[in-house]
Amino acid sequence: MAAVLFDFSGTLFRVESTAAWLRAVLDERGLVWSESELTRTARALEAAGALPGGANPRRLPAGLAASWEVRDRSSADHRAAYTGLSRQVPLPDPVLHDALYDRHMTPAAWSPYPDATEVLGGLRERGIAVGVVSNIGWDLRPVFRAHGLDRFVDTYALSYEHGVRKPDPRLFQVACTALDVDPRTVLMVGDDRHADGGAAALGCAVHFVDHLPADRRPDGLRPVLDLVG
Repeated sequence: MAAVLFDFSGTLFRVESTAAWLRAVLDERGLVWSESELTRTARALEAAGALPGGANPRRLPAGLAASWEVRDRSSADHRAAYTGLSRQVPLPDPVLHDALYDRHMTPAAWSPYPDATEVLGGLRERGIAVGVVSNIGWDLRPVFRAHGLDRFVDTYALSYEHGVRKPDPRLFQVACTALDVDPRTVLMVGDDRHADGGAAALGCAVHFVDHLPADRRPDGLRPVLDLVG
């Protein structure tokens, strides 16, 4: 293999829990809720699918179906889709919906999987190029920088910057072109069999990992080092 492409959320990084997400925003604003109120609201937000990188909506409101479908094609679409889902849950101040969305873009909201540094570093030692291909509506580069992983990444192909989202092969091609590699010498690693599996249309090999909390997947990325030889 000449290069490995990675998905972001659920593959290299995991977003914080919905309860931690809500608690962080409340703490930033000096708002004090009872534990029962926080737990109840966090569960409602999770059911709504309001946390990007978290669970998908259990039920997608008809009025949000169109924005959900295009959520990763631009920053505005991404914010509109997720704050629209958040607003299905009543909060005491409407500004909290945008505050929650803003929180999820901060490095503090994300944790790398335990073996991410080891695997990315191992690829760098072997001279294998690394790209990140993500369906996303914001710039995730600061997250990689804050956690010290940007030094291992050679290129980023982000859906909102190109107006196209996985599984469309064009987004994977953007990364392959930037790395100057033949897709047939590339491994795509992701947690979504539909979205990340789109790389196979270019001839890339594909390897899937489980989208689990970081503490429940300590070594899910390590097989990548064996796959690249």
